[in-house]
Amino acid sequence: MVALDSPARRQPLAGRHAVVTVGAGFLGSWVCEQLLTAGSEVVCIDNFLTGTRANVGALEQDPAFQVLDADVTAGLEVPGTVDLVLHLASPASPVHYLSLPVETMRAGSLGTMHALDLAERKRARFLLASTSEVYGDPLEHPQPETYWGNVNPIGPRSVYDEAKRFAEAMTMAYRRARGVDTAIARIFNSYGPRMRVDDGRAIPAFMSQALTGAPITVGGDGSQTRSLCYVEDTAAGLLALAASGEPGPVNIGNPHEVSVLDLAERVRAVVGSSSPIAYVDLPLDDPKRRCPDTSLAEALLGWSAEVELEEGLERTLEWFSRAVQ
Repeated sequence: MVALDSPARRQPLAGRHAVVTVGAGFLGSWVCEQLLTAGSEVVCIDNFLTGTRANVGALEQDPAFQVLDADVTAGLEVPGTVDLVLHLASPASPVHYLSLPVETMRAGSLGTMHALDLAERKRARFLLASTSEVYGDPLEHPQPETYWGNVNPIGPRSVYDEAKRFAEAMTMAYRRARGVDTAIARIFNSYGPRMRVDDGRAIPAFMSQALTGAPITVGGDGSQTRSLCYVEDTAAGLLALAASGEPGPVNIGNPHEVSVLDLAERVRAVVGSSSPIAYVDLPLDDPKRRCPDTSLAEALLGWSAEVELEEGLERTLEWFSRAVQ
């Protein structure tokens, strides 16, 4: 293992040339913004299937930022120097990956291969944005990186789960067989400004419902848990891993667990809404518990989530108050 204080372990991001696939997405736009703040030059690749140009509209005023309208599943070519390839391309919400199952699997397979090929050609460091979904409905709690998961490979969620599991295997194959400098981040539930109103995940759904006075729909009895990480913290964790020499996988998330019912009640309170709670059927294969063991990220990267849930919900409310009209 590389020593924690070794220059080879953590490279400054200033002056680096970074490529971010689906950089106009919810998380991708925050990654692009933080890279620019750190002094990197950034090429954002997006075909705007789930990303939104408005997410990076303000960044386009920066001469160090460029947007390329391209589909990573069709190939990936970026002229000039590339030092970092951050591969975030994939529909990430159940609403999107269930409606775009083939596109999701192509992003995880062909898209990952093309992004790895770019990193290999450019001799760049490659970071895969994987997911806690690789753990499935976990039998081990909290989930450490050593846990292999409990995934239904033919269920409706498998288009996302298995695409990411394949992407991890592809990443390790390029590392072992071709010597590509790779890293794998397993991202747990992230939330914050720039999420789409129709995203379908818990916080966008609860916020939209609370703001419009609609019933807040909670699956099952609401006892299932999630661990929610504010998007700025998630992006900072990804960049800490990208700047390190660590291969991962490394969990990036907030280890503070909350039940879905408690989350719905907290959102309702933050909004100041009188929306009732409405219980609906759980989606098939919905994980019962989800909580990261983040000790590896803390030890290797010096990273941990900082934004408390209440503060993050307040910041997110400002965004949704404008978006829900």
